[in-house]
Amino acid sequence: MSSPLEASRLVIRPFSEQDLPAIRSLFIRVNRALAPPELRDAFEHYIKLSLRDEIDVLAEAYDAARGHGFWVASGPEGIVGMVGLQRVNAGTAEIRRMYIDPAFRRQGLGRALLRHAEQCAKQLGYDALVLSTAEIQTAAIELYKAEGFTQTSVEVADAQNVRTIGGGVRRFHFEKKL
Repeated sequence: MSSPLEASRLVIRPFSEQDLPAIRSLFIRVNRALAPPELRDAFEHYIKLSLRDEIDVLAEAYDAARGHGFWVASGPEGIVGMVGLQRVNAGTAEIRRMYIDPAFRRQGLGRALLRHAEQCAKQLGYDALVLSTAEIQTAAIELYKAEGFTQTSVEVADAQNVRTIGGGVRRFHFEKKL
Protein backbone atom coordinates (compact mmCIF):
# COMPACT_ATOMS: atom_id res chain seq x y z
CA MET A 1 0.00 0.00 0.00
CA SER A 2 1.40 3.37 -0.96
CA SER A 3 1.33 6.46 1.18
CA PRO A 4 0.19 9.86 -0.15
CA LEU A 5 2.58 11.27 -2.67
CA GLU A 6 4.96 13.92 -1.46
CA ALA A 7 5.96 16.62 -3.94
CA SER A 8 9.62 16.02 -3.13
CA ARG A 9 9.32 12.35 -4.16
CA LEU A 10 7.55 12.95 -7.46
CA VAL A 11 9.15 14.25 -10.64
CA ILE A 12 7.24 15.05 -13.81
CA ARG A 13 9.69 15.02 -16.69
CA PRO A 14 9.83 14.46 -20.44
CA PHE A 15 9.89 10.77 -21.29
CA SER A 16 13.05 9.15 -22.59
CA GLU A 17 13.45 6.05 -24.72
CA GLN A 18 14.60 4.16 -21.60
CA ASP A 19 11.11 4.72 -20.15
CA LEU A 20 9.34 2.77 -22.90
CA PRO A 21 9.18 -0.60 -21.09
CA ALA A 22 7.61 1.06 -18.02
CA ILE A 23 5.25 3.14 -20.17
CA ARG A 24 4.16 0.01 -22.07
CA SER A 25 3.62 -1.87 -18.83
CA LEU A 26 1.55 0.93 -17.28
CA PHE A 27 -0.56 1.28 -20.44
CA ILE A 28 -1.26 -2.46 -20.59
CA ARG A 29 -2.04 -2.83 -16.87
CA VAL A 30 -4.42 0.13 -16.75
CA ASN A 31 -6.31 -0.91 -19.88
CA ARG A 32 -6.66 -4.51 -18.73
CA ALA A 33 -7.98 -3.27 -15.39
CA LEU A 34 -10.50 -1.01 -17.16
CA ALA A 35 -11.85 -3.77 -19.41
CA PRO A 36 -15.34 -4.95 -18.55
CA PRO A 37 -15.66 -8.74 -19.00
CA GLU A 38 -17.76 -8.40 -22.15
CA LEU A 39 -15.11 -6.16 -23.78
CA ARG A 40 -11.92 -8.01 -22.79
CA ASP A 41 -11.17 -9.20 -26.33
CA ALA A 42 -11.82 -5.72 -27.72
CA PHE A 43 -9.47 -4.23 -25.11
CA GLU A 44 -6.74 -6.74 -25.95
CA HIS A 45 -7.00 -5.77 -29.62
CA TYR A 46 -7.02 -2.07 -28.67
CA ILE A 47 -3.89 -2.57 -26.56
CA LYS A 48 -2.04 -4.26 -29.43
CA LEU A 49 -3.13 -1.60 -31.92
CA SER A 50 -2.18 1.27 -29.60
CA LEU A 51 1.20 -0.25 -28.74
CA ARG A 52 2.04 -0.73 -32.40
CA ASP A 53 0.76 2.61 -33.72
CA GLU A 54 1.48 4.97 -30.85
CA ILE A 55 3.22 3.74 -27.69
CA ASP A 56 6.06 1.87 -29.42
CA VAL A 57 6.70 4.92 -31.63
CA LEU A 58 6.28 7.48 -28.85
CA ALA A 59 9.13 9.73 -29.98
CA GLU A 60 7.50 10.11 -33.41
CA ALA A 61 3.91 10.30 -32.15
CA TYR A 62 4.81 13.03 -29.63
CA ASP A 63 7.55 14.88 -31.51
CA ALA A 64 8.23 18.22 -29.81
CA ALA A 65 9.13 19.81 -33.16
CA ARG A 66 5.48 19.36 -34.19
CA GLY A 67 4.14 20.96 -31.00
CA HIS A 68 3.69 17.73 -29.08
CA GLY A 69 5.03 16.48 -25.76
CA PHE A 70 4.96 13.41 -23.53
CA TRP A 71 5.79 13.33 -19.83
CA VAL A 72 6.09 10.72 -17.13
CA ALA A 73 5.64 11.00 -13.38
CA SER A 74 8.34 9.07 -11.61
CA GLY A 75 9.46 8.53 -8.08
CA PRO A 76 11.27 5.88 -6.06
CA GLU A 77 8.67 3.34 -7.26
CA GLY A 78 9.45 4.05 -10.92
CA ILE A 79 7.02 5.49 -13.45
CA VAL A 80 3.60 5.88 -11.85
CA GLY A 81 1.87 8.14 -14.37
CA MET A 82 2.03 9.64 -17.84
CA VAL A 83 0.39 12.23 -20.06
CA GLY A 84 0.76 13.34 -23.66
CA LEU A 85 -0.03 16.49 -25.60
CA GLN A 86 -0.66 16.50 -29.36
CA ARG A 87 -1.24 19.48 -31.64
CA VAL A 88 -4.73 19.63 -33.14
CA ASN A 89 -4.30 23.00 -34.88
CA ALA A 90 -2.47 26.29 -34.32
CA GLY A 91 -4.49 27.16 -31.21
CA THR A 92 -5.52 23.80 -29.81
CA ALA A 93 -3.74 20.80 -28.33
CA GLU A 94 -5.21 17.48 -27.20
CA ILE A 95 -4.48 15.77 -23.88
CA ARG A 96 -3.69 12.12 -24.63
CA ARG A 97 -2.63 8.95 -22.81
CA MET A 98 -3.15 10.20 -19.27
CA TYR A 99 -2.76 7.11 -17.13
CA ILE A 100 -2.08 6.71 -13.42
CA ASP A 101 -0.89 3.52 -11.74
CA PRO A 102 -3.93 2.29 -9.74
CA ALA A 103 -1.84 2.21 -6.54
CA PHE A 104 -1.24 5.97 -6.89
CA ARG A 105 -4.74 7.20 -7.69
CA ARG A 106 -6.65 9.66 -5.51
CA GLN A 107 -3.41 11.25 -4.32
CA GLY A 108 -3.28 14.30 -6.61
CA LEU A 109 -1.09 12.78 -9.30
CA GLY A 110 -3.71 13.04 -12.06
CA ARG A 111 -4.32 16.67 -11.19
CA ALA A 112 -0.55 17.35 -11.17
CA LEU A 113 -0.07 15.72 -14.58
CA LEU A 114 -3.05 17.55 -16.05
CA ARG A 115 -1.84 20.90 -14.74
CA HIS A 116 1.66 20.17 -16.04
CA ALA A 117 0.27 19.46 -19.51
CA GLU A 118 -1.81 22.65 -19.36
CA GLN A 119 1.25 24.71 -18.43
CA CYS A 120 3.26 23.16 -21.26
CA ALA A 121 0.41 23.85 -23.69
CA LYS A 122 0.42 27.52 -22.68
CA GLN A 123 4.20 27.69 -23.14
CA LEU A 124 3.77 26.19 -26.62
CA GLY A 125 1.28 28.94 -27.48
CA TYR A 126 -1.95 26.97 -27.38
CA ASP A 127 -5.06 28.74 -26.12
CA ALA A 128 -7.31 25.70 -25.77
CA LEU A 129 -7.11 22.06 -24.77
CA VAL A 130 -9.39 19.22 -25.79
CA LEU A 131 -9.59 15.64 -24.61
CA SER A 132 -11.88 12.65 -24.68
CA THR A 133 -12.43 9.72 -22.39
CA ALA A 134 -14.61 6.65 -22.23
CA GLU A 135 -17.68 6.39 -20.03
CA ILE A 136 -15.98 3.65 -17.98
CA GLN A 137 -13.39 6.17 -16.75
CA THR A 138 -15.68 7.90 -14.27
CA ALA A 139 -12.89 9.21 -12.02
CA ALA A 140 -11.21 10.84 -15.02
CA ILE A 141 -14.48 12.49 -16.03
CA GLU A 142 -14.85 13.88 -12.50
CA LEU A 143 -11.28 15.19 -12.54
CA TYR A 144 -11.65 16.94 -15.90
CA LYS A 145 -14.85 18.67 -14.80
CA ALA A 146 -13.26 19.71 -11.48
CA GLU A 147 -10.31 21.18 -13.40
CA GLY A 148 -12.52 23.42 -15.54
CA PHE A 149 -13.04 21.31 -18.65
CA THR A 150 -16.47 21.64 -20.24
CA GLN A 151 -18.14 18.68 -21.92
CA THR A 152 -18.70 19.51 -25.58
CA SER A 153 -20.19 16.29 -26.96
CA VAL A 154 -20.82 12.59 -26.50
CA GLU A 155 -20.41 9.95 -29.18
CA VAL A 156 -20.94 6.24 -29.34
CA ALA A 157 -17.68 4.75 -30.56
CA ASP A 158 -18.49 1.79 -32.78
CA ALA A 159 -15.15 1.54 -34.61
CA GLN A 160 -11.90 0.81 -32.83
CA ASN A 161 -8.73 2.87 -33.35
CA VAL A 162 -5.87 4.23 -31.20
CA ARG A 163 -8.28 6.74 -29.65
CA THR A 164 -11.15 4.48 -28.71
CA ILE A 165 -11.98 0.92 -27.81
CA GLY A 166 -15.10 0.95 -30.00
CA GLY A 167 -17.71 -1.65 -29.09
CA GLY A 168 -20.47 0.91 -28.55
CA VAL A 169 -18.73 2.53 -25.57
CA ARG A 170 -19.72 6.18 -25.12
CA ARG A 171 -16.94 8.70 -25.44
CA PHE A 172 -17.14 12.09 -23.72
CA HIS A 173 -15.37 15.06 -25.33
CA PHE A 174 -14.18 18.04 -23.27
CA GLU A 175 -12.59 21.43 -23.89
CA LYS A 176 -10.88 24.06 -21.78
CA LYS A 177 -9.81 27.56 -22.76
CA LEU A 178 -6.39 28.43 -21.40
